[in-house]
Amino acid sequence: MLQVRTRRLFLCLLMSAFALGSVTRVNAEQIFFASGRSMSVKAYRVDGDVITVTLRGGGEASFDKALVTAITGDEMPDDAEPAVTFVLAPAVLQSARPADGPLDGRPFADLIETVSLRHGVDPELVHAVVQAESNYRPLAKSNMGARGLMQVMPDTAKDFGILDLYDPQNNLEAGVQYLKFLLTRFDVKRAIAAYNAGPATVRKYQGIPPFQETQNYVKKVYSGYLTSFRN
Repeated sequence: MLQVRTRRLFLCLLMSAFALGSVTRVNAEQIFFASGRSMSVKAYRVDGDVITVTLRGGGEASFDKALVTAITGDEMPDDAEPAVTFVLAPAVLQSARPADGPLDGRPFADLIETVSLRHGVDPELVHAVVQAESNYRPLAKSNMGARGLMQVMPDTAKDFGILDLYDPQNNLEAGVQYLKFLLTRFDVKRAIAAYNAGPATVRKYQGIPPFQETQNYVKKVYSGYLTSFRN
């Protein structure tokens, strides 16, 4: 199952490379995670506790620095590997399972992976948000009007040109792009808090707001995200 998933990841990420054209050789960096995964990126920068990488397929992704164990120089031909590569070390291949079941056994796994990687967001973080927001129910609706898998507000979705939030792909497109927007402005925990309470509130309190609901939400999502690296 994991071999199939790896091949699917390769194809998904390779699609973004076609738009860049052919380059004989480029300088790159190899990011190594505590989970055993590694990621080839074009460049990276460190801002406090956050590492932001420039993806070789375009776009950026941000990670908590605590999740990264090493960064090394990596020069490779573009025609030899995809624009971005996630590699599971052999020791991890045998135990890579989320807390609630096999990796590919989670609902909407393929769709979440495809949309997340296209926008440069870690699919495991999106899974953690979906789990906390709707428990994978595409028709979920909150009392405040948030809808679908990632409980996106209609006004937020309109910013990304999306209307039908009960459609899983549309919902993920809006939710993932909004999450990426937050990750470019905050570290992971504050981005999660902003997803729940809004970026203005996070800026007002210069951190996670002192609301029990938001604090519990951050703990739930962040802990679900870290679980994916431990299993």
